[in-house]
Amino acid sequence: MSTATLSGDELDLIDAYWRAANYLSVGQIYLLDNPLLTEPLTPEHIKPRLLGHWGTTPGLNLLYAHLNRIIRNRDANVIFITGPGHGGPGLVANAYLEGTYSEVYTGIEEDTDGLRKLFRQFSFPGGIPSHVAAQTPGSIHEGGELGYALVHAYGAAFDNPDLVVACVIGDGEAETGPLAASWHSNKFLNPVRDGAVLPVLHLNGYKIANPTVLARIPADQLDALLYGYGYRPITVAGDDPAIVHQQLATALDEAFDQIAAIQQAARIDGVKDRPLWPMIVLRTPKGWTGPAVVDGKQVEGTWRAHQVPLAETHDNPAHRAQLEEWLRSYRPAELFDDDGALRPELRAAAPRGDRRMSANPHANGGLLLHDLDLPDFRDYAVEVNAPAATTHEATRVLGTFVRDVIARNRDRFRLMGPDETASNRLSAVFDATDKVWLEETTADDEHLSPDGRVMEVLSEHLCQGWLEGYLLTGRHGLFNCYEAFVHIVDSMFNQHAKWLSVSRELPWRRPIASLNYLLTSHVWRQDHNGASHQDPGFIDLVANKRAEIVRVYLPPDGNTLLSVADHCLRSRDYVNVIVAGKQPALAYLDMDAAVAHCTRGLGIWDWASTATGEPDVVLACAGDIPTLETLAAADILRRELPELAVRVINVVDIMRLQPDSEHPHGLPDKEFDALFTRDKPVIFAYHGYPWLIHRLTYRRANHHGMHVRGYNERGTTTTPFDMVMLNSLDRFHLVLDVIDWVDGLATRCAPLRQRMADARLAARRYTREHGEDDPAIAGWTWASSSRR
Repeated sequence: MSTATLSGDELDLIDAYWRAANYLSVGQIYLLDNPLLTEPLTPEHIKPRLLGHWGTTPGLNLLYAHLNRIIRNRDANVIFITGPGHGGPGLVANAYLEGTYSEVYTGIEEDTDGLRKLFRQFSFPGGIPSHVAAQTPGSIHEGGELGYALVHAYGAAFDNPDLVVACVIGDGEAETGPLAASWHSNKFLNPVRDGAVLPVLHLNGYKIANPTVLARIPADQLDALLYGYGYRPITVAGDDPAIVHQQLATALDEAFDQIAAIQQAARIDGVKDRPLWPMIVLRTPKGWTGPAVVDGKQVEGTWRAHQVPLAETHDNPAHRAQLEEWLRSYRPAELFDDDGALRPELRAAAPRGDRRMSANPHANGGLLLHDLDLPDFRDYAVEVNAPAATTHEATRVLGTFVRDVIARNRDRFRLMGPDETASNRLSAVFDATDKVWLEETTADDEHLSPDGRVMEVLSEHLCQGWLEGYLLTGRHGLFNCYEAFVHIVDSMFNQHAKWLSVSRELPWRRPIASLNYLLTSHVWRQDHNGASHQDPGFIDLVANKRAEIVRVYLPPDGNTLLSVADHCLRSRDYVNVIVAGKQPALAYLDMDAAVAHCTRGLGIWDWASTATGEPDVVLACAGDIPTLETLAAADILRRELPELAVRVINVVDIMRLQPDSEHPHGLPDKEFDALFTRDKPVIFAYHGYPWLIHRLTYRRANHHGMHVRGYNERGTTTTPFDMVMLNSLDRFHLVLDVIDWVDGLATRCAPLRQRMADARLAARRYTREHGEDDPAIAGWTWASSSRR
């Protein structure tokens, strides 16, 4: 592209703005003092530890300056997502140049002392990270891990019809799996109701120490690849700033013209075909405008520019002189006045108010967040006239509630899932909406529409990334997934949890809707799919995070699931994990009892207990299948050992097990001791890996009395009851545990022990002969055997 879009004055202005951003970026990496070079550099002016990434930064600054021109000329509503998040100094520099940084951080003013503080804080103890992070105004994207920029950009654009999300994809990031899948997000972008995403593939040629794939393949193959993904690539390439400025200005004008034409065709002319969206391929040197050669080796345009091109400036006079030459090449006296303020003509080059990308409300989504219009979850209750007597499918019950949440919040709520909405028994939602689909359809397709509120794609990365971008820009949602495969997004969860942890400490960051997981098709009812589908370990990962961020709920039935879901959808700034079964299961609590139980987070089930005072043993449970087996064990003990005082405790919120000093939901020691006792054995049947319960309770007085049964990595294709037997979580084994751990029972209950062991053998033999569980076991209810 070579059209001269910029006049001479415009070219000079945009180049000066770019130089200012580059100068501030280099200053952040290197300088402690002397921010405007009013005296020669000395070792005292330079940081003792040089941390940061220069290589990608000049390209980010270039794009930012040119997007500012687009915003000013078109009054465009644009946010900037940075895939190469290690270019943090560039985004901080631009937020400072726009004035936003000084608005949100008192003391970092637009003067010489403010510049010194800006430089000093970067990658410095007590300062800010080197990556684009929650502390960076205008960012919705943590830059520490690569792969998620484009999917976040599309999440931000959904249901934001006036927004354009400019998304820079580094050529190293483009090699990641999540990013490779993210190109397909344009198949889910409806130009009628959604905004637009402008991807910018920034090819500077290198990663940390190697060339990048997309920068080295022939240009025609790259164009063909991007065209196949559904984009029309516009290429900008060169190393002469004047030429590249003209090319990029023309490219951006063309891209924004195309976006406007696409949206007009869809919104006004009624064009239904999925459009070919524009994108930009930007080829500029890595570390552009930095030192060309250092110690006789080429740096600019190579992998050596990735981080700190001059690594010995504190002690090496030659490097220090080269740094000073580099900084002065930007001509800071032309950019800042004697007081250190950006010159007025450059300040005028930036947009104003909320149009500044660093101050756009969409990049601080809590400013735009509206509460959901939620129906009363009690209206969807399962009728429970007696506990553990009738069955239902908990997630199917939840589906009716989510259906009406969608119907009442069509502009602010989406349901994400990897091709599993129906499998997870949420099909009721299709009474209110369809699945988003912009491609061709056939007569056999069901529930597909460009206007759907359900988003299904067989990529957990895309589901979570879309939802994160959606939440971070002020909306709400729910991510449903098979429990075993949510591990695919372990690292994405980590990054989002870290973002929330930091953003909660920033007064200017407003709270956003919580990230809500519904994990179903869980470990204990994946007996038919086998070991590959059996893993409850996501809970353990979540429990590692800061206590004020994470919540984990294990509702045992449909009514408790409704209560928990309503609470999670109303919450802010959390990651909520709900684990619930989809298979037919017993209903335990009517709605009033369910609400009270969920509000407490755990509690004694008197109807299942025999202890009226101090118990001889506590049977605790968390999760729907552990609850079933615990109640069946309590039933056996009631009949076989009626003199034994048994207390049954069900846990919905497992964070209640921690002390209140460790987690906001934690129980004080006195309350915990009152429930679980200080010295009686506790047989705990738990949904996941047993050691998490030990971890949560290790400070409790009765931790030595905790005997936890859970998933022990024993799985295969078998029957539901055989699964619990493989992991010693079955009712018969729980009774054996009581016999073993309650003082005085071992010797006098030898016959009962033998009968329990025989019952296990008989149950297993039945599965081997009939291919299913014994109906007496599979059909157990609380009322199915005689009571005393």
